[in-house]
Amino acid sequence: MTSGSQVHRGSDARIWLKQYPAGVPADVDATLYASLVELLEENFATFRSRKAFIFMERSISYGDLDRMSLALAAYLQSKCLQKGARVALMLPNVPHHPVATVAVLRAGYAVVSVNPLYTPRELEHQLRDSGAEAVIVLDSYASVVQQVIARTAVRHVVVGSQFEALGGWKLACEPGALPDAVWFDDAIEAGHDLPFAAPKVSADDVAFLQYTGGTTGVSKGATLLHRNVLANVLQIEAWIQPLLREAPHTEQLFTVCALPLYHIFALTTCFLLGMRVGGVNLLIPNPRDIPGLIQELRKYQFHSFPAVNTLYNALLNSPDFDQVDFSRLKVSWSAGMATRQAVADAWLNKTGCALSEAYGLSETSPALTCNRYDTKTFSGTVGLPLPSTHISIRDDNNSEVPLGEAGEICARGPQVMAGYWNKPEETAKVMTADGYFRTGDIGVMMPNGSVKIVDRKKDIIIVSGFNVYPNEVENVIASHPGVLECVVIGVDDARSGEAVKAFVVTRDPNVTADDIVNFCATQMTSYKVPKQIEFRTHLPKTNIGKILRRQMRDQE
Repeated sequence: MTSGSQVHRGSDARIWLKQYPAGVPADVDATLYASLVELLEENFATFRSRKAFIFMERSISYGDLDRMSLALAAYLQSKCLQKGARVALMLPNVPHHPVATVAVLRAGYAVVSVNPLYTPRELEHQLRDSGAEAVIVLDSYASVVQQVIARTAVRHVVVGSQFEALGGWKLACEPGALPDAVWFDDAIEAGHDLPFAAPKVSADDVAFLQYTGGTTGVSKGATLLHRNVLANVLQIEAWIQPLLREAPHTEQLFTVCALPLYHIFALTTCFLLGMRVGGVNLLIPNPRDIPGLIQELRKYQFHSFPAVNTLYNALLNSPDFDQVDFSRLKVSWSAGMATRQAVADAWLNKTGCALSEAYGLSETSPALTCNRYDTKTFSGTVGLPLPSTHISIRDDNNSEVPLGEAGEICARGPQVMAGYWNKPEETAKVMTADGYFRTGDIGVMMPNGSVKIVDRKKDIIIVSGFNVYPNEVENVIASHPGVLECVVIGVDDARSGEAVKAFVVTRDPNVTADDIVNFCATQMTSYKVPKQIEFRTHLPKTNIGKILRRQMRDQE
């Protein structure tokens, strides 16, 4: 059978549509809004008096978000940044994040999402690669910016205080030795008195640069246009539309935002979906503090709780878990890493809400597939393709394989990125001639159209939902003067799903495991640092000298 005829069967026929919940459309109108800005401004007007975000028992309304983001946008424009300029946000889940995100988009700029825990090496690469000209950072992380800023294009810095909850007090000190640095609240105050020139933001303008790794270990920016992210917000809204019409959700959808907003999962599923439906997000700045998280959860009744397997598991194993009221929980989206059956079973037993596993990538804004929101059991699959999404399981020759056979998951839809930022060759590697994105994941399409992940084609290690690329870790370890060569794999870990393990051959016999771990900790954020080090006298190689990573993995 030819590739074209097979693709027709799997894509145009869309066998999964028969499994859709009643009221979920086959397609969404991705042209409903000209840009994310148009959607946001409509909702600022519609839901003006509603709470938009809650943080440490304080809230900001849609009207507050409108007012503050407009002022910050005016301030940014006063710095003579041209339309399309990149502005990096180095912020955890604090109210500064949504205000800054909306401000950057309204000003006609692109958001560069930065993990605030990045080391100077990681941050410098991302700032240089994106060409960011401004950074908005929490004061806790400003010293990292200070270490690299001279080697980047950044010329403007806005510093938020960890002690202010927008309108609160800030540290009695200056933002630091940073160019044109100003406090977040001062920038907003100044912006209220500055003119704002609303740019014409189109669907084809860049909205976000979401950085992801690659087989080379070099982080790449997935270029998400306004139309990509808009489409995914509308797709997810359509997927849960029947739920939104049910009581008590006619009041206001309440979402627990424990996932970091710099991650595409939370950005779309918590923040932007919440904006679209007029919902409220409870911002959790540190979900690893399980007692603190439970203390916050005890104060509210919530409807939606997107998270990763490790967070669900940590909550289930907390002695205070039974103190949380789950009586109104309707959606528990699990994504970012494999969901374990035992965790899914325990979550359903404790909360009465089944985990609905989903699948996506930074390159797809992110959602591609999802289990039905009304599922009563854990399916073991990542669900059905969302509206307007086409999934094709293909072999190495780009031919679609029969149902039930494993192949690479390929996706086409309005949520698929425009490409990797300034990397046309890397983009060409992942896009097929007929417009499908090659995810690098191996999966099977079941007879009902649901997708099951069976393996990862890439060597990605997923630590608590975060991608770790072995080559990046290997490059760092190999730069240690006492290391001759190394190879990195992922191993099972009860807490994080997977952990990083390094096999190391040393040139200096005095080098210890602690030496390597401590060295890595200065170069990479914590989840990338190896948790296990095993010293070897040699590593297995091919005839041409390539280290056999798979062989090391098979030995575990």
